[in-house]
Amino acid sequence: MIRNQTTAWLLASVLTSTSWVESSPAFAEQLQPGFEAAVEVEWILVPAVVRSSSGYLRGLEAKDFVLSVDGRPIALDSFENRADAPVSLVHLQDLSGSMALGDKIATSRQALGCFLDQTQPGDEIALATFASGRIQVEVPFTDDLGVVREAMDSWRGYGTTALHDAVSWLPDIAVHEHSVKRAALLISDGVDNASVLSSGAARNMVRQAQMPVYVLGLESGSPFELNAEGRKRHRHADVLNLLAHLTGGQYHAIEGHAGLAEACQAMLEDLRAQYVLGFATGSAGSSTTRTLSVDVPGRNATVTHRRSYTGRLPATD
Repeated sequence: MIRNQTTAWLLASVLTSTSWVESSPAFAEQLQPGFEAAVEVEWILVPAVVRSSSGYLRGLEAKDFVLSVDGRPIALDSFENRADAPVSLVHLQDLSGSMALGDKIATSRQALGCFLDQTQPGDEIALATFASGRIQVEVPFTDDLGVVREAMDSWRGYGTTALHDAVSWLPDIAVHEHSVKRAALLISDGVDNASVLSSGAARNMVRQAQMPVYVLGLESGSPFELNAEGRKRHRHADVLNLLAHLTGGQYHAIEGHAGLAEACQAMLEDLRAQYVLGFATGSAGSSTTRTLSVDVPGRNATVTHRRSYTGRLPATD
């Protein structure tokens, strides 16, 4: 039996054991990068987007899904399929020196503006920026779009880039979100010249935020393009694409302003079409990384979803 959705997101709001550093009244709190904490989840949320050859498959019910943990199907404890359900979005903005080149900052403002222009009642957004080894929560979760627009108007590029360290803080930034439907939007050119954490360590940590990460790679290129020696031509794109893929998000390569509107619209459509499957973990087994798979048998469809979680085995009745 599927539990009440309200119960699901209340449980999800306490899903991590990491601490939250409150933002100041001026909406700017510096967080120190490179923290390493073991995160154990008690309630697992699995956002999923289902597509067929003709587009999104909407209106599916819990019985249409098969969710497996470590290859074994499990029962769902919660399920959200409302297209009008509110969305919580964390916008993580790169403000390092390389972003000051060209129109990258202007493109970033345009991308965030696209989301703000299409918000619905109940949607909320948190805004964080990073540069020179610092990450600042400029705007905690709010539905006051004027505050968000004012903050993004002040963006200026400066300093070094600690992209991986900044990404690793997404679970802490997201811990105060209120919606079952949630996502992060990362805008960056992919350059990293100052991180303490590796890209792999950052990906392992960001997965605990239980939300897809959508990435707009500004002039970072295609992750699939090879050079004459058969090697990846754009190494930054490869890192950004892997981050998006493992969390159930999408990577979009943006050159100038070309394709920006389409990429933003695709992200918004994903969020509105998102299903959220949930289950509780129990006391069995050790706390370790476990694989997730989601299928919709008989639908001839593909499902985009997060690939793993860290915690114990699903609870049994």
